[in-house]
Amino acid sequence: MKVAVAGCCHGALDKMYETLELLQRRHNVRPDLLLCCGDFQAVRNEADLRCMAVPAKYRHMQTFYRYYSGEKKAPVLTVFIGGNHEASNHLQELPYGGWVAPNIYYLGYAGVVRFRGVRIGGISGIFKSHDYRKGHFECPPYNQQTIRSAYHVRNIEVFKLKQLKRPIDIFMSHDWPRSIYHYGNKKQLLKMKSFFRQEVESNTLGSPAASELLQHLKPTYWFSAHLHVKFAAFMQHETNSKEELPKATKFLALDKCLPHRDFLQIIDVEHDPNAGDSLEYDAEWIAVLKATNSLVNVTQSSWNMPEKNGLYAKWDYSVTEEAIKEVLEELNHDLKIPCNFTLTAACYDPSKPQKNMEPVHTINPQTTEFCAQFGLTDINDRIQQAKEESSGRGECEEEEEEEMDSTGSAEEPSEYNTDNSGLSCFNPDEIMLDEEGGDEDLSTCSVDPSPDHPPEFSTSFSDIRIMPDSMAVSSDDAMDSNNEELEKSGGSKQVEEKSSTERSLKRIGGDENGNSGVKKIRRRNQAIYAAEDEDKTD
Repeated sequence: MKVAVAGCCHGALDKMYETLELLQRRHNVRPDLLLCCGDFQAVRNEADLRCMAVPAKYRHMQTFYRYYSGEKKAPVLTVFIGGNHEASNHLQELPYGGWVAPNIYYLGYAGVVRFRGVRIGGISGIFKSHDYRKGHFECPPYNQQTIRSAYHVRNIEVFKLKQLKRPIDIFMSHDWPRSIYHYGNKKQLLKMKSFFRQEVESNTLGSPAASELLQHLKPTYWFSAHLHVKFAAFMQHETNSKEELPKATKFLALDKCLPHRDFLQIIDVEHDPNAGDSLEYDAEWIAVLKATNSLVNVTQSSWNMPEKNGLYAKWDYSVTEEAIKEVLEELNHDLKIPCNFTLTAACYDPSKPQKNMEPVHTINPQTTEFCAQFGLTDINDRIQQAKEESSGRGECEEEEEEEMDSTGSAEEPSEYNTDNSGLSCFNPDEIMLDEEGGDEDLSTCSVDPSPDHPPEFSTSFSDIRIMPDSMAVSSDDAMDSNNEELEKSGGSKQVEEKSSTERSLKRIGGDENGNSGVKKIRRRNQAIYAAEDEDKTD
């Protein structure tokens, strides 16, 4: 079957589906499935916009609300994961996944589904070491910390995925697995995105958690987005025994969704011709959710997953064939995911804007039904209970906890060693850059989707290597996949090093004219929301 893969959509659903229809009209290419690798932006109304971690001037409604309201319907089954620019309050309603609109399915914090026999997994969000070991405690209305931490990957999701034993065909993550750039055209990547050099050379670009999953799951395909550049790689995995057949992963990072960009990729995937056309639950994944249900945590406390170190009575939560069989029997061998989408919030009305609409914490009926069916903890219901129990503690205590959380002083060391001394304590999602750099196609396996040449995934991978264990997780872990780099002026002028304390004071204090006292900080993802300006300069 044909699968279309898209990078950061940023709410431009009309544009994305129109591109697919254009492919069909001009080249008779009709994908059976569309996968989106995060920054989907399922924004329903003005309240959702307030829950998206972007500057206010970039909060645009885009076109998802038309699909949410039923005005339009996705012409192809669409499955997506979350990124770091999302309506977090909306996606939080569906921690185990669910329909955000008819024919558009969200995989949840982490999830695995099947379509026509093809096994598709994914993990939402981006990696940040200081939130990695916390529970999913955030809920709207968010503050300046939780609006960001809400989309940070948690160790429990990685732990669940690592319990899987059966092969995965396709896996999606928003940020790249760390070290994957060593298996593609790294030279060309650094030529087009020179500000990646320091992170690439120090092996700190990307997510160590995703790298860990890549080594464990060894999927046939792995798709990512986030860095707004197209890049292909090929990784030959090590075998654990002589009997194990060699496995390899084709990795592809997709560009952002902008006009005149090659932001879609079409691949042919082997499927089961006898399977139905409905999206289905994955029996092993459901069994894993049931087995790990006792590990659900909705607090800010940092904690480690069980491991074989003598401290835990149980550390292996992988499931038996008998447990999988029990799931199948519970479902009467009907794995079809019910089309039970329901509206849970008012839909945006262009004729009646409501700029002061406030977000609320909502428990989605889909999640309630899913948890009841499989005996799972409804995370949002648990959060509501925790809020009610702690309501008498007073705002002062909550503010104290938030302050400790933001500084990290109350946390134990992460399982990924971290050195954040070179990063900004002002805003870890920002990067100092003079130029964003181009968004050229760095894929060795893509073609320009011109009217006479539709995109395909017919690749000749030339750089095949075995990934040593030492490269999987760097000891120098950054708070985000994007470190900061000082601007360069004149090519040779060096910037005098200053202490992190002095740097922080200047950012906060500024001069008497209100200037910050440091060079301009640009958000790497800021360019996404300035698509119109970018197109003028292309």
